[in-house]
Amino acid sequence: MGIFNYSQAFSRNIGWVTKEEQQILKNKRVAIGGLGGVGGSHLITLARMGIGNFTISDLDNFELANFNRQYGATVSTLEKPKIEVMTKNVLDINPEAKIRTLEKGINEENIEEFLNGVDIYIDSLDLFALDIRRKVFKRCYEKGIPTITAAPMGMGTAILTFLPGKMSFEEYFKLDGFSFHDQIIKFVVGVSPTVLQRHYLIERSSVNFLKKKVPSTAMGIELAAGVACTNALKILLNRGKVISAPWGLHFDAYRNKLKKTWRPFGNNNPLQILMFKYVKHLLEREHKESMHLKLPSFTSDLSTQTTNTLRKVQ
Repeated sequence: MGIFNYSQAFSRNIGWVTKEEQQILKNKRVAIGGLGGVGGSHLITLARMGIGNFTISDLDNFELANFNRQYGATVSTLEKPKIEVMTKNVLDINPEAKIRTLEKGINEENIEEFLNGVDIYIDSLDLFALDIRRKVFKRCYEKGIPTITAAPMGMGTAILTFLPGKMSFEEYFKLDGFSFHDQIIKFVVGVSPTVLQRHYLIERSSVNFLKKKVPSTAMGIELAAGVACTNALKILLNRGKVISAPWGLHFDAYRNKLKKTWRPFGNNNPLQILMFKYVKHLLEREHKESMHLKLPSFTSDLSTQTTNTLRKVQ
């Protein structure tokens, strides 16, 4: 194996970026919160763009349920720490990369350490980690750090960008005063105002916010990485206009649709209020129907057991 050479390794980027811009990327630091799902693909995509410095966090190990979508999930990495596996993957791409790791995840005590010297934050925390997500976005806004969240939505992705001095995460999502369950719905509807993916979800019982369970696809993950990292590149290189909240984009490859959304007042927008009520109604109806379907089965089993007991007594 030859000696690693940064310029040669990332020479095929030249044309889409200049040689001078490639050196700028080499000296930038990107923070990525969470390395499962989108986080792993964000990290690898940015590493292949030649980003030279990362701050990453994760506290989980890879498991079988990650195989359908997570970059580092393989038989050889089962039960291994995600942060350890993904650090190795990045260094296999760019041995010169400088990686700062937080093996215990992000918490209130290490947010400052996590964001120290960071040029941009790309959100990839678990959907249900709303509390720490809000704290990270708040601190980024206070420090003037641009933030991106690109969520895999079915077989597509929806993206929101929050830029310094413009609408903040809190101003857009309006989560205060709602239950945790409703906050999750408001977050999903906020990221994906048109909810394009709802039209082809064929197993609605697969979405259960109470059990913290949602379906996913590798296509959604990779599309999210492509969109998030493209916008990160534009921000890092000051390459012109970036769509930011209350504007958003949702591309759905399954439905062949691209929607540019505009939601003044964020989740307080009348359209968002209606969509929130609609999605909440769908989920509640599905929950009730699933409970109803379980009842006859339980009754039937009970009846069979009773009959067998009576036969034994007779």
